[in-house]
Amino acid sequence: MRYRTHLRTGITAMAIAVTLTGVTACGAGSRTGAQDATAVECDYAMPESETTVNVLAYNSSAIDPFTNTMVKSCTRENVTLKHDPIDFSGQVTKTTATLSGESGSYDILETYGFAVPEIASAGSIVPLDDYVAEYGDKYALDALNEGMRSALSYEGQLYALPMQAQMYVLAYRQDVFDELGLTPPKTFADMIDAAEVIREQGGIEYPIALPMNATADVSTIYQAAMNSTGADFLDSGEPQFASDGSRQALEGLRSLLPYMDPQVTTFDQPKVQQQMFNGTAAMAVMFSGRMNDLTLESNSKLAENFAFAAPPSLDADAPYLFSRLSVDGWAIPENTTLDKDMLFQMIASAVGEDASKASVPAAYPAREGIVTDDSSKYAVAANETIAATMPAPNDPASAPVTNAIRPVLVQVLTGQVEIEAGMQEMQRLAEETVASN
Repeated sequence: MRYRTHLRTGITAMAIAVTLTGVTACGAGSRTGAQDATAVECDYAMPESETTVNVLAYNSSAIDPFTNTMVKSCTRENVTLKHDPIDFSGQVTKTTATLSGESGSYDILETYGFAVPEIASAGSIVPLDDYVAEYGDKYALDALNEGMRSALSYEGQLYALPMQAQMYVLAYRQDVFDELGLTPPKTFADMIDAAEVIREQGGIEYPIALPMNATADVSTIYQAAMNSTGADFLDSGEPQFASDGSRQALEGLRSLLPYMDPQVTTFDQPKVQQQMFNGTAAMAVMFSGRMNDLTLESNSKLAENFAFAAPPSLDADAPYLFSRLSVDGWAIPENTTLDKDMLFQMIASAVGEDASKASVPAAYPAREGIVTDDSSKYAVAANETIAATMPAPNDPASAPVTNAIRPVLVQVLTGQVEIEAGMQEMQRLAEETVASN
């Protein structure tokens, strides 16, 4: 592999130890509101008394259509669904809090594949198989993608109904690429070559934008790079941070840093979006749920210039793309005091055909056949990516291991710790974490 390993000075280091469970990189903030809600049938047995159903879901363009549809359609007679706007970090904090007591503050939770094994193994959320067997025909649940259902399962049981998936997509400035005779990069080396041309001839100092926030996104980026090589954080429960795949991922990511803003370890996905909106970056890799925002003229005068492609691979021989599959779904807390049958029918209605169609193009719904190549400007890229993304792991130790190694990872990527030393330290931390879980 051809990597340039020099580092530009001034990269901000934020080695922050995160203790929240299951942090991922889906980001926060939304540019879609209740206008995305559609009315669907939400047929459940009406409770006798006034009932409030509290829904916990973070705000993003990809999640809001499902949340809004559920709240709008399932609020009727003496039942009120309540959802308060919240960012992703707040959702993680509140999820941990609501699942930790004998009774919680929330009755329906938006969760994701990365978190399910840990909270399912702790008995914090309800297995849904019996409800699926009872209501599968009524809500056509067999049309939910099997791989996405698997991502939200643990030890053969389903713990969340998948609503939508996100995978990495490359967004780029087609006007800049066309003017300079460039094509979308297929490898990290291609990405660097394009960035050098854009910097020298296109006048953009930091052409590459990645979400590498030190408190969350950076570990997802690292895992995506490892996945491109065919490796993951854990293999049958065994940490893989001292592996060749880990080394290749770290070398590859460090090779990109000179072409990114020096404050990259403070950038989450909304900040990466902003780099594209204001023209300070020419290509970005983010979750697909962020792509529709780039196409809206109300967000940026450059909207018509954005194009989309599958993300690059680490190198030409890599078995997978530089991508992660993040599956979001609806779960029911074990400690809710409300009728779980009623709650299941609410979440089932929110992933139905009408709700799923209404989520496009902001989301990539779990229901098969909804996303076609002409359904959005980034649909072709998303479909190509999901087909070439390494399957997500399903290990309860994934979340605590990720939190344990993140501070060292930031030090490695910012050049404070040498790659080999960092790999060994992450391996040690991961082994200790696995042993203690």
